[in-house]
This record gives sequence, structure tokens and C-alpha cells, in this order.
Amino acid sequence: MTTAAEFVGVTQRFGDFTTVDDIDLAIPMGKLTTLLGPSGCGKTTSLRMLAGYTQPTSGRIMIAGTDATRLPPEKRGLGMVFQSYALFPHMSVAENVGYGLKLRKVAPTERKRRVAEALDLVGLGHLAASRPKKLSGGQQQRVALARAIAIRPTLLLLDEPLSNLDARLRVQMRAEIRRIQAETGLTVVLVTHDQDEALEMSDRMVLMRAGRIMQEGAPSEVFGAPANRFVAEFLGYENFVTDADGSLTTVRPEHLTLGASAASGLSIDGVVTDVAYRGVDRLVTVETVDRAGETVRLVADVRDEDVTARPGQSVTVSAPAARLIRLAA
Repeated sequence: MTTAAEFVGVTQRFGDFTTVDDIDLAIPMGKLTTLLGPSGCGKTTSLRMLAGYTQPTSGRIMIAGTDATRLPPEKRGLGMVFQSYALFPHMSVAENVGYGLKLRKVAPTERKRRVAEALDLVGLGHLAASRPKKLSGGQQQRVALARAIAIRPTLLLLDEPLSNLDARLRVQMRAEIRRIQAETGLTVVLVTHDQDEALEMSDRMVLMRAGRIMQEGAPSEVFGAPANRFVAEFLGYENFVTDADGSLTTVRPEHLTLGASAASGLSIDGVVTDVAYRGVDRLVTVETVDRAGETVRLVADVRDEDVTARPGQSVTVSAPAARLIRLAA
């Protein structure tokens, strides 16, 4: 794996508060990497350190094999799109996109060509003469993206760029960003708190908590084998059962069945407490006692119309051994 950037033992402290705690992380070249986690986990601070807006308390930040820890932002060759798009309202779309090129003293003819190229890439060539206030939120986001791409950055950094869009536009822009990344071969680092966004867009995802990396890898690897309960819960796992020896097992709702005992794996009796109809399926909540003697609630995603369940009914909840995931403490 060729590395575009790297965190080497990086820590960031503000007084007594540690926001990033001794992380080592390699950003693969030509891939889209997401930094994922809840608010305050250190993902945005990590991005800002990579961009040069914040200096690490200790450790090194490498870009293209060179120590860039003390380099100012303008000398790192990075493009960045913020949560607020920061477009200049008095400039046209084309002028906004060309602003970074103008600062870098790119010749007018070349600047015009690269602006047109960037706008075509995001599908906004026809709006080059428009002002930002005339554009929709999704279009403004594309202009900000085109401005970052136009300078041909070593790395493209995206800080929660889709959070201001409505749900439909967010889904559209996920696909657009993936398309642009694939067509250009850019190395992209995206900060998000949305696990669906990270799973859909990432080549590699890095899940953080309290300034530390909990797990990293391809989305299918992380989702299919969460390292611990925090990772599992953050990625939407709902069912956790403690064994007699204190070990913890999780299983997803769609892998639980009702009314039949598994020959091997999980098989546990309980009482239905809730049934939520969702059109194509039903979420059935069952209260039971696990092997450690703890009362737990298990949620089964039932799609079989022949399986009936109602509150107060006694049922057996089962899952095959292949669907059970043993978690680290």
C-alpha cells in the first residue's frame, strides 16, 4: 500500500484535555478514507492537524513521505471542503472555483481551463456565471468541491461536507463524491459521524473514540467483525449477550429467527415485549435472561409473514453459530 499521508505517534492536548491520544495511521494513496466517530472523538482535530490548522502536541505528520508537521497549510498542497462551504457571495461560481488558482498565481488562460474542467467534473459548467446565493445547497456543495479539486491537491480533505444537506441530497452527493474520487484518483480523507455514509463511501474507514482508534479497515471487514462493543453499537448492532464466562457476543437483528432452536449457536427463550411493523418487515423485541443471569432485550428483524409474534407471547430466539460475533472486552 502506497501511503499518501501518515500520523506517527500523534497526540493533541488542550490543557489537561487530550483530544487525540498517540495515534498511528496511514492514509492510502488514491483511496477514500473516512474518519468516523461520535462528537468529541478526535476526528475533526485529526483532520485539522493533517491540514496544518492545528499543531500536534507531539508526534509527526508525514505527507508524501516528507515531515510536514510544522509546514503551514498553504505549503501542504491540500484541498479542503468545510461543513459550511465558505463561498464568496460577491464572486461568480467560476471566480470562486478559480480563487485558489489565482492565489497560486496560475496564468489566466490555464486558470480558466482548470476552472472549466473542475466545474464540468461536478456537473456545474452551465452555472459558471451564477452567484452562490442563486444556487441550492447541493449546488453550493459542488462548487466548494470544484474549488478544492481545481488546485489539484495532494490530498482532498472533507469535514462533514454533507451534514447541511437534506437526506435525499446527502445520498446523491455520496455517489457524486465517490464518482469524482474514482475518476480523478484523488486521495480523499472524509470526516463524518454518519456510519451509513462511511460504509457506503469508504475504501478504508477509521473508527475513533475518545481520541483513539478503535478499529480500521475496509468497511466490510469492520462491519463484519467489529472489534469491541463500542464499534458494534456504533455500526448498528443491537443485540448483546453475555456468556457464563463473561465473554460478550453480538448478533444482528436480521440474523435472529423466532420459533426454532438452532442446532448450534444461540438458542434462548424469552417473552415478546414489542412488535413494530415497518412494511417489508417487523422488528420484534424479546426480553430474556442470558447465561450470565443478566436481563437483556434482543431485537429480531422478521420478514417471514408466517411467523406471528405479539406482546406477551413466549418465543425461542435463535441464531446459527456462523452469525455470532465474539467481541473483545
